[in-house]
Amino acid sequence: MGGCRCATGASRKAYAITASPTLTETAPVTFAELGLPAPLTQVLASDGKFTAFPIQSATLADTLNGRDVLGRGKTGSGKTLAFSLPLVARLGESGAAAKRRPRRPLGLVLAPTRELATQIEAVLAPLAAAYKLRTTTIFGGVSQRPQTKALDAGVDIVVACPGRLDDLLKQGALTLEDIEITVLDEADHMADLGFLPVVTRLLAQTPKSGQRLFFSATLDNGVDKLVKRFLSDPLTHSVDEATSHVSAMTHHVFEVQPEEKKELVATLASGAGKRILFTRTKYQAKNLAKKLTAAGTPAVDLHGNLSQAKRDKNLAAFNGEVNVLVATDVAARGVHVDGIELVVHVDPPAEHKAYLHRSGRTARAGSAGDVATVMLPEQRKDTQALLRKADIKVQPLAVSSDSPEVVELVGERAPYVKPAPAPTQNQGGQGRGGRRSGGPRRGGAPQSRGQGGRSQNGRGQGGRRRR
Repeated sequence: MGGCRCATGASRKAYAITASPTLTETAPVTFAELGLPAPLTQVLASDGKFTAFPIQSATLADTLNGRDVLGRGKTGSGKTLAFSLPLVARLGESGAAAKRRPRRPLGLVLAPTRELATQIEAVLAPLAAAYKLRTTTIFGGVSQRPQTKALDAGVDIVVACPGRLDDLLKQGALTLEDIEITVLDEADHMADLGFLPVVTRLLAQTPKSGQRLFFSATLDNGVDKLVKRFLSDPLTHSVDEATSHVSAMTHHVFEVQPEEKKELVATLASGAGKRILFTRTKYQAKNLAKKLTAAGTPAVDLHGNLSQAKRDKNLAAFNGEVNVLVATDVAARGVHVDGIELVVHVDPPAEHKAYLHRSGRTARAGSAGDVATVMLPEQRKDTQALLRKADIKVQPLAVSSDSPEVVELVGERAPYVKPAPAPTQNQGGQGRGGRRSGGPRRGGAPQSRGQGGRSQNGRGQGGRRRR
């Protein structure tokens, strides 16, 4: 790997994109065949990973050799590992651990949401450990003290959300002057959230000679300007067109009368496998999760009003025994849980990109999955226009909760789970009632944790093991 360091300084060419053809299915290629160092192939093998996904096999040769890359593709295509592997390999093989200095990281990954940053770090950490590299996350919503302590102790790779990182830079808690490799993940979502000015300011603080890897489904809303300014002679690798959807994803549009919608949504949530229900507002997410839990279908919510501790707790529950996550669009880009069988749009999203991002929570990493959109009659015109823009061809069906199409989609029902009792008024927050305020929303999961919650595949086992 010593020979994979890229040329720097004046030798870096002016902006031009060398495009590769859209990736298609080819014979599987092993990570070893792609030139990945042995320490990393061993880590992957211990996790059952031996062959690369198309985006990984297409980009690794270039990224391992220090080229700037623009990766374009749908969610679930394996891009997190596609940039994590060269990031760790290049830093690890160059002896980054021995060069570690306080507050001067060498690798930087920028992500739009806290959930995504956390899950990227979870992918990076075991890889980095093979080279004794240290990683940390930086994002808002939590105390910055643990983050600054980690920086003071010295870290090699930082995974950060733009806002908090910008704050810490202004405080002098770290510098980006030594960054050798920068990754910008989900750049288009950064643009949607209004982060591009901050991202531009952050990228400008990294050395021009460093390697940069950008990943974005589209190049609109200013992302193209970032590419032109910060990527040097980049290669573009596309998994699919920007509007593409996973071939293993089956789409359903259910038209329902207003008075029957609640029952239909409850039925769609009642299956034994993992599922995510998307709502438009934070209140809807919180209220729906509460009502499903009270009706015997444990559910947790995820939205912008939750504290980081509560978000982490709810995601842990969803990764364990709770099968239903009710989320707003803020979570569409940050939830990466394998084995999601069904995504339900409780209301059609506002625009087609949101539909694709929401739907991308299922049919990930080569698995199959279903997407159901619940539509009222007056929403038909707008929904069909949205689906045309998303290049989704599906015929709406008029249904009720017991229609054969719905029953077949839901499949095996999860057993009823009695909700935890609410604390009584006269306890005044004392004893068990006080410690378990908000108990009904916990969905009974704590009572049965340890029986089925450790299952790794999350496909129905948790539901069948509930009591």
